[in-house]
Amino acid sequence: MKKYFLLLLFVSLGLLAQNQRFIYEYQFKTDSTKLDSAKSEIMYLDVSKKGSKFYSVDKFKADSTINARQKNNPNQPNFAGIKFGQINTVVEKTYPEYKVALFDFIEINNYMVSDDRKMNWKILNEKEKIGEFQTQKAETFIYARKWTAWFTTDIPIQDGPYKFHGLPGMIVKVADSKNTHVFELKAIKKLSQSDVWKSEADRTNFMKVVKVDEKQFKKIFLEHRENPTKGIRQMLASGAKVIRTGKDGQVIDIEENLRQQERAQKEENKRNNNLLELDLLK
Repeated sequence: MKKYFLLLLFVSLGLLAQNQRFIYEYQFKTDSTKLDSAKSEIMYLDVSKKGSKFYSVDKFKADSTINARQKNNPNQPNFAGIKFGQINTVVEKTYPEYKVALFDFIEINNYMVSDDRKMNWKILNEKEKIGEFQTQKAETFIYARKWTAWFTTDIPIQDGPYKFHGLPGMIVKVADSKNTHVFELKAIKKLSQSDVWKSEADRTNFMKVVKVDEKQFKKIFLEHRENPTKGIRQMLASGAKVIRTGKDGQVIDIEENLRQQERAQKEENKRNNNLLELDLLK
Protein backbone atom coordinates (compact mmCIF):
# COMPACT_ATOMS: atom_id res chain seq x y z
CA MET A 1 0.00 0.00 0.00
CA LYS A 2 2.87 2.40 0.79
CA LYS A 3 4.33 1.86 -2.66
CA TYR A 4 0.90 2.57 -4.12
CA PHE A 5 0.71 5.89 -2.34
CA LEU A 6 4.19 6.83 -3.53
CA LEU A 7 3.05 6.86 -7.15
CA LEU A 8 2.43 10.61 -6.92
CA LEU A 9 3.25 12.01 -10.32
CA PHE A 10 3.83 15.71 -10.92
CA VAL A 11 2.48 17.16 -14.13
CA SER A 12 2.50 20.65 -15.59
CA LEU A 13 -0.30 23.03 -14.71
CA GLY A 14 -1.25 23.26 -18.35
CA LEU A 15 -2.18 19.58 -18.42
CA LEU A 16 -3.93 19.40 -15.07
CA ALA A 17 -7.24 20.63 -16.43
CA GLN A 18 -8.02 17.40 -18.23
CA ASN A 19 -7.50 13.64 -18.20
CA GLN A 20 -6.03 13.37 -14.72
CA ARG A 21 -6.76 10.74 -12.07
CA PHE A 22 -6.60 11.96 -8.48
CA ILE A 23 -6.30 9.02 -6.11
CA TYR A 24 -7.76 9.50 -2.63
CA GLU A 25 -7.85 7.37 0.47
CA TYR A 26 -11.26 7.52 2.11
CA GLN A 27 -11.33 6.60 5.82
CA PHE A 28 -14.76 6.29 7.36
CA LYS A 29 -16.57 5.14 10.50
CA THR A 30 -20.22 4.43 9.68
CA ASP A 31 -20.82 2.04 12.58
CA SER A 32 -22.16 4.20 15.41
CA THR A 33 -21.39 1.43 17.91
CA LYS A 34 -17.70 1.20 16.90
CA LEU A 35 -16.45 4.71 16.20
CA ASP A 36 -12.95 3.64 17.26
CA SER A 37 -12.79 1.28 14.28
CA ALA A 38 -12.14 2.86 10.87
CA LYS A 39 -12.52 1.35 7.42
CA SER A 40 -10.87 2.61 4.27
CA GLU A 41 -11.29 2.49 0.52
CA ILE A 42 -9.17 3.76 -2.37
CA MET A 43 -11.15 6.14 -4.57
CA TYR A 44 -10.57 7.66 -8.01
CA LEU A 45 -11.46 11.22 -9.03
CA ASP A 46 -11.13 11.22 -12.81
CA VAL A 47 -11.03 14.74 -14.24
CA SER A 48 -11.58 15.57 -17.90
CA LYS A 49 -12.65 18.63 -19.87
CA LYS A 50 -16.34 17.72 -19.45
CA GLY A 51 -16.18 17.22 -15.67
CA SER A 52 -15.23 14.67 -13.04
CA LYS A 53 -16.24 11.25 -11.79
CA PHE A 54 -15.57 9.96 -8.24
CA TYR A 55 -15.79 6.24 -7.58
CA SER A 56 -14.27 3.27 -5.77
CA VAL A 57 -11.41 1.31 -7.34
CA ASP A 58 -13.08 -1.94 -6.28
CA LYS A 59 -16.34 -0.85 -7.90
CA PHE A 60 -14.49 -0.06 -11.11
CA LYS A 61 -12.95 -3.53 -11.18
CA ALA A 62 -16.29 -5.18 -10.36
CA ASP A 63 -18.12 -3.27 -13.11
CA SER A 64 -15.43 -4.18 -15.63
CA THR A 65 -15.79 -7.87 -14.77
CA ILE A 66 -19.59 -7.75 -14.99
CA ASN A 67 -19.50 -5.99 -18.37
CA ALA A 68 -17.07 -8.59 -19.73
CA ARG A 69 -19.33 -11.42 -18.59
CA GLN A 70 -22.42 -9.73 -20.06
CA LYS A 71 -20.87 -9.78 -23.52
CA ASN A 72 -20.85 -13.57 -23.35
CA ASN A 73 -24.25 -13.93 -21.67
CA PRO A 74 -26.23 -10.66 -21.86
CA ASN A 75 -29.48 -12.07 -20.47
CA GLN A 76 -28.06 -13.66 -17.32
CA PRO A 77 -26.10 -11.39 -14.95
CA ASN A 78 -23.28 -13.26 -13.20
CA PHE A 79 -21.89 -11.77 -9.98
CA ALA A 80 -20.13 -14.88 -8.66
CA GLY A 81 -16.75 -14.24 -7.02
CA ILE A 82 -16.84 -10.46 -7.56
CA LYS A 83 -15.49 -8.11 -4.89
CA PHE A 84 -17.75 -5.06 -4.97
CA GLY A 85 -15.95 -3.08 -2.29
CA GLN A 86 -17.51 -1.02 0.46
CA ILE A 87 -18.46 2.12 -1.49
CA ASN A 88 -20.92 1.60 -4.33
CA THR A 89 -21.98 5.21 -4.85
CA VAL A 90 -20.58 7.29 -7.72
CA VAL A 91 -20.49 11.10 -7.91
CA GLU A 92 -20.27 13.01 -11.19
CA LYS A 93 -19.82 16.76 -11.68
CA THR A 94 -20.23 18.53 -15.01
CA TYR A 95 -18.04 21.54 -15.86
CA PRO A 96 -18.18 24.48 -15.88
CA GLU A 97 -21.47 24.62 -13.96
CA TYR A 98 -20.39 21.95 -11.45
CA LYS A 99 -23.76 20.26 -11.55
CA VAL A 100 -23.64 17.35 -9.12
CA ALA A 101 -25.22 13.92 -9.58
CA LEU A 102 -24.91 10.93 -7.26
CA PHE A 103 -25.57 7.40 -8.47
CA ASP A 104 -26.72 4.81 -5.95
CA PHE A 105 -28.22 1.35 -6.25
CA ILE A 106 -31.11 0.56 -3.89
CA GLU A 107 -32.76 -2.86 -4.06
CA ILE A 108 -33.86 -3.16 -7.71
CA ASN A 109 -33.19 0.36 -9.03
CA ASN A 110 -30.13 2.40 -9.94
CA TYR A 111 -30.83 6.04 -9.00
CA MET A 112 -29.32 9.20 -10.45
CA VAL A 113 -29.74 11.86 -7.76
CA SER A 114 -29.33 15.50 -8.75
CA ASP A 115 -28.06 17.70 -5.91
CA ASP A 116 -28.11 21.47 -6.30
CA ARG A 117 -27.28 22.35 -2.68
CA LYS A 118 -24.61 25.06 -2.54
CA MET A 119 -21.34 24.74 -0.64
CA ASN A 120 -20.73 28.00 1.14
CA TRP A 121 -17.04 27.96 2.03
CA LYS A 122 -15.29 30.22 4.51
CA ILE A 123 -11.64 30.50 3.46
CA LEU A 124 -9.26 31.00 6.39
CA ASN A 125 -5.69 32.30 6.54
CA GLU A 126 -4.25 29.12 8.07
CA LYS A 127 -1.90 27.16 5.80
CA GLU A 128 -0.37 23.72 6.05
CA LYS A 129 1.84 21.45 3.97
CA ILE A 130 0.12 18.13 3.19
CA GLY A 131 2.29 15.70 1.29
CA GLU A 132 3.98 17.71 -1.45
CA PHE A 133 1.39 20.48 -1.51
CA GLN A 134 1.13 23.82 0.23
CA THR A 135 -2.52 24.06 1.24
CA GLN A 136 -4.92 26.56 2.74
CA LYS A 137 -7.77 25.92 5.15
CA ALA A 138 -11.48 26.35 4.46
CA GLU A 139 -14.66 25.38 6.30
CA THR A 140 -18.27 24.70 5.41
CA PHE A 141 -21.41 23.18 6.92
CA ILE A 142 -23.34 20.73 4.77
CA TYR A 143 -24.94 17.27 5.12
CA ALA A 144 -25.61 18.11 8.81
CA ARG A 145 -21.85 18.22 9.43
CA LYS A 146 -19.09 20.80 9.79
CA TRP A 147 -16.25 20.12 7.34
CA THR A 148 -12.66 21.34 7.19
CA ALA A 149 -10.92 21.27 3.82
CA TRP A 150 -7.34 21.94 2.76
CA PHE A 151 -6.97 23.06 -0.85
CA THR A 152 -4.03 23.91 -3.09
CA THR A 153 -3.88 26.57 -5.77
CA ASP A 154 -0.96 24.62 -7.26
CA ILE A 155 -3.67 22.54 -8.96
CA PRO A 156 -6.06 25.11 -10.49
CA ILE A 157 -9.15 22.89 -10.53
CA GLN A 158 -12.08 23.82 -8.27
CA ASP A 159 -12.92 20.22 -7.51
CA GLY A 160 -12.36 17.54 -4.90
CA PRO A 161 -13.48 14.15 -3.61
CA TYR A 162 -17.14 13.10 -3.37
CA LYS A 163 -19.40 16.15 -3.94
CA PHE A 164 -16.92 18.67 -2.52
CA HIS A 165 -15.96 21.52 -4.85
CA GLY A 166 -15.98 25.30 -5.18
CA LEU A 167 -12.63 26.28 -3.68
CA PRO A 168 -9.92 28.12 -5.71
CA GLY A 169 -7.88 24.94 -6.15
CA MET A 170 -8.02 21.17 -5.78
CA ILE A 171 -9.07 19.85 -2.37
CA VAL A 172 -6.17 17.82 -0.99
CA LYS A 173 -7.90 16.81 2.23
CA VAL A 174 -11.38 17.19 3.70
CA ALA A 175 -12.75 15.82 6.97
CA ASP A 176 -15.79 16.24 9.21
CA SER A 177 -15.35 17.74 12.68
CA LYS A 178 -15.18 14.31 14.36
CA ASN A 179 -12.81 12.79 11.77
CA THR A 180 -15.26 10.00 11.04
CA HIS A 181 -15.19 10.74 7.29
CA VAL A 182 -11.81 11.75 5.88
CA PHE A 183 -10.64 12.05 2.26
CA GLU A 184 -6.97 12.63 1.53
CA LEU A 185 -5.17 12.90 -1.81
CA LYS A 186 -2.43 10.29 -2.17
CA ALA A 187 -1.45 10.27 -5.83
CA ILE A 188 -1.98 11.84 -9.25
CA LYS A 189 -1.84 9.95 -12.52
CA LYS A 190 -1.99 11.23 -16.09
CA LEU A 191 -4.65 9.48 -18.17
CA SER A 192 -4.68 8.94 -21.92
CA GLN A 193 -7.34 10.38 -24.23
CA SER A 194 -8.99 6.96 -24.39
CA ASP A 195 -9.41 6.89 -20.60
CA VAL A 196 -12.00 9.71 -20.49
CA TRP A 197 -14.70 8.56 -18.11
CA LYS A 198 -18.15 7.47 -19.19
CA SER A 199 -21.21 8.56 -17.23
CA GLU A 200 -23.04 6.00 -15.14
CA ALA A 201 -26.21 7.23 -16.87
CA ASP A 202 -24.86 6.06 -20.23
CA ARG A 203 -23.30 2.78 -19.20
CA THR A 204 -24.75 -0.30 -20.88
CA ASN A 205 -26.06 -2.80 -18.37
CA PHE A 206 -29.22 -4.68 -17.47
CA MET A 207 -30.51 -2.02 -15.07
CA LYS A 208 -32.22 1.26 -15.98
CA VAL A 209 -31.35 4.56 -14.29
CA VAL A 210 -34.14 6.34 -12.38
CA LYS A 211 -33.65 10.11 -12.14
CA VAL A 212 -34.71 11.79 -8.88
CA ASP A 213 -33.81 14.89 -6.91
CA GLU A 214 -32.23 14.93 -3.46
CA LYS A 215 -35.55 15.18 -1.57
CA GLN A 216 -37.10 12.31 -3.51
CA PHE A 217 -34.04 10.17 -2.92
CA LYS A 218 -34.15 10.80 0.83
CA LYS A 219 -37.70 9.43 0.94
CA ILE A 220 -36.67 6.36 -1.08
CA PHE A 221 -33.61 5.83 1.13
CA LEU A 222 -35.58 5.95 4.38
CA GLU A 223 -38.32 3.69 3.03
CA HIS A 224 -35.69 1.12 2.07
CA ARG A 225 -34.13 1.19 5.53
CA GLU A 226 -37.53 0.38 7.02
CA ASN A 227 -38.73 -2.01 4.31
CA PRO A 228 -35.74 -3.40 2.37
CA THR A 229 -37.70 -6.02 0.42
CA LYS A 230 -40.57 -3.82 -0.75
CA GLY A 231 -39.58 -3.85 -4.42
CA ILE A 232 -39.05 -7.62 -4.61
CA ARG A 233 -42.32 -8.30 -2.82
CA GLN A 234 -44.15 -6.02 -5.24
CA MET A 235 -42.63 -7.99 -8.12
CA LEU A 236 -43.75 -11.27 -6.57
CA ALA A 237 -47.27 -9.91 -5.96
CA SER A 238 -47.53 -8.96 -9.64
CA GLY A 239 -46.77 -12.54 -10.65
CA ALA A 240 -43.10 -12.12 -11.53
CA LYS A 241 -40.80 -15.07 -10.90
CA VAL A 242 -37.75 -14.26 -8.78
CA ILE A 243 -34.98 -16.84 -8.39
CA ARG A 244 -32.04 -16.47 -6.04
CA THR A 245 -29.15 -18.84 -5.60
CA GLY A 246 -26.59 -19.37 -2.85
CA LYS A 247 -22.81 -19.54 -3.14
CA ASP A 248 -23.14 -23.22 -3.97
CA GLY A 249 -25.41 -22.43 -6.91
CA GLN A 250 -28.44 -24.02 -5.31
CA VAL A 251 -31.81 -22.22 -5.50
CA ILE A 252 -32.80 -20.53 -2.23
CA ASP A 253 -36.35 -20.36 -0.88
CA ILE A 254 -37.29 -16.79 -1.80
CA GLU A 255 -39.62 -16.15 1.14
CA GLU A 256 -37.07 -17.30 3.72
CA ASN A 257 -34.40 -15.31 1.92
CA LEU A 258 -36.50 -12.14 2.13
CA ARG A 259 -37.13 -12.65 5.84
CA GLN A 260 -33.39 -13.03 6.40
CA GLN A 261 -32.77 -9.85 4.43
CA GLU A 262 -35.28 -7.94 6.54
CA ARG A 263 -33.71 -9.14 9.79
CA ALA A 264 -30.23 -8.29 8.52
CA GLN A 265 -31.34 -4.78 7.52
CA LYS A 266 -32.72 -4.08 10.99
CA GLU A 267 -29.38 -5.03 12.52
CA GLU A 268 -27.54 -2.96 9.91
CA ASN A 269 -29.69 0.07 10.73
CA LYS A 270 -28.59 -0.09 14.37
CA ARG A 271 -24.95 0.15 13.36
CA ASN A 272 -25.01 2.25 10.19
CA ASN A 273 -26.05 5.58 11.74
CA ASN A 274 -23.00 7.68 10.98
CA LEU A 275 -23.53 8.26 7.27
CA LEU A 276 -21.42 10.81 5.43
CA GLU A 277 -24.63 12.67 4.55
CA LEU A 278 -26.04 12.55 8.06
CA ASP A 279 -29.07 14.59 7.07
CA LEU A 280 -30.43 11.56 5.19
CA LEU A 281 -31.46 10.23 8.60
CA LYS A 282 -33.02 13.47 9.84
